[in-house]
Amino acid sequence: MIVRNEEQNLPACLESVKDKVDEIVIADTGSTDGTMEVAKRYGARCFSIPWENDFAAARNRSLAEVHSDWVLWMDADEQLDDKAKDALPRLISARGVDGYIVPIFDYVLGMNVTIWGYHTRANRTGFAPAQRFPAYVEHINTRLFYRRPEIYFVGCIHETVWPRLRDTGGVVRRADVAVHHFGTTSDPAKRNRKNSLYLQLLRKKVQDMPNDAHAHLELGLAEIEVSRDFQAALECFATACRLEPRHERASVYHGLVLRSLGHPAEALEALRHAQSISGQSAELSEGLGDAYYDLQDLHAARRSYKRALSFRKPWPAIESKLGLTEVRLRRTRPGLARLRAAVKQAPWDSDIHDRLIQACCWLNLLEEAANAADYKLAVAPRDPQSFLRAASIHARLEHRDKAALILRAGLTLFPGFERLQRCYMELAGPTSKTPI
Repeated sequence: MIVRNEEQNLPACLESVKDKVDEIVIADTGSTDGTMEVAKRYGARCFSIPWENDFAAARNRSLAEVHSDWVLWMDADEQLDDKAKDALPRLISARGVDGYIVPIFDYVLGMNVTIWGYHTRANRTGFAPAQRFPAYVEHINTRLFYRRPEIYFVGCIHETVWPRLRDTGGVVRRADVAVHHFGTTSDPAKRNRKNSLYLQLLRKKVQDMPNDAHAHLELGLAEIEVSRDFQAALECFATACRLEPRHERASVYHGLVLRSLGHPAEALEALRHAQSISGQSAELSEGLGDAYYDLQDLHAARRSYKRALSFRKPWPAIESKLGLTEVRLRRTRPGLARLRAAVKQAPWDSDIHDRLIQACCWLNLLEEAANAADYKLAVAPRDPQSFLRAASIHARLEHRDKAALILRAGLTLFPGFERLQRCYMELAGPTSKTPI
């Protein structure tokens, strides 16, 4: 492990591994709290190293101190699965295996979260310390490997030993034991500091490894999720595709970002290329559905959304996209049923509410549209447009007092939003000089 100021997280991490490993090696990169005292209580061999803005370099410094034949590496905000006590001896005694890909469950506070391009799954892991979290995002990394001099970490961020195992002909299998990661549930200020550092290091990684397609993919995902710079992300994905034309995830995200930037025809071409590489997947089918929908090919969009659902259920976001598409195809009853069910399943998702409201307005079901808009304001994240939409629907129903109340509530939360102010003044009439 490498650690810094992890006094709060480290006890749970070391408790999860203490009876499953022969030694614990911890490199500290500059803690100013009680991290080292906690580590020593668990019998860890501890030493200090300088932090050089390079996670691989720090990992390799700690790796040099390991005596055991097999290495399991973790972070302080992680815990090892209970099954590991039985699984680890079996995994490391298997003949002809040099390393294991380990699933990592990143727990999150809500279902509408994406981490590094991966969607959430409902939390049914059964891991006791994680039961309070509703969902997780799964990714993988080579966390368990046989120690040899030629196997070491590469990459100043998102470091891994996988390239060295690959380049030396190592045999890698998937482990049937997981690591549980709780860092994504930390306070927003801490996450923002980490994300800013990670974005900086990912840009450095691309400079250090300009011909590594995966490094460009990682930076592209960070540009979306941290800096919200979709144009920069597009350039990263395009470079990754140029370096490795059959890179599945880079091809998918190249298409998804093209669609986000308003280029559905180019997006469809990129996504079809990704389809030719890997066949179908949940996110690829969703992307194809979105591109077809934007291009008004509603039958193709419907087929793609249904294919996406074949990979994962329940998936309220796709149910709502499929429902809206069916409404537009005059399959009104099943479409509305899907939209209503999706809202019940994922009331926190603003986009799902908006699709139901949009469908009801198209069908002139204004009373239901108004009720749906009110419900969204009560349970989902609110923005000025949500207040404007709800007020507009009530105004069409001649519910002027209700519309005015909604606009007043919006102005309380967003006092500087001029359109809210203007609409309220128009609705309230010339006798009202101030909205609040």
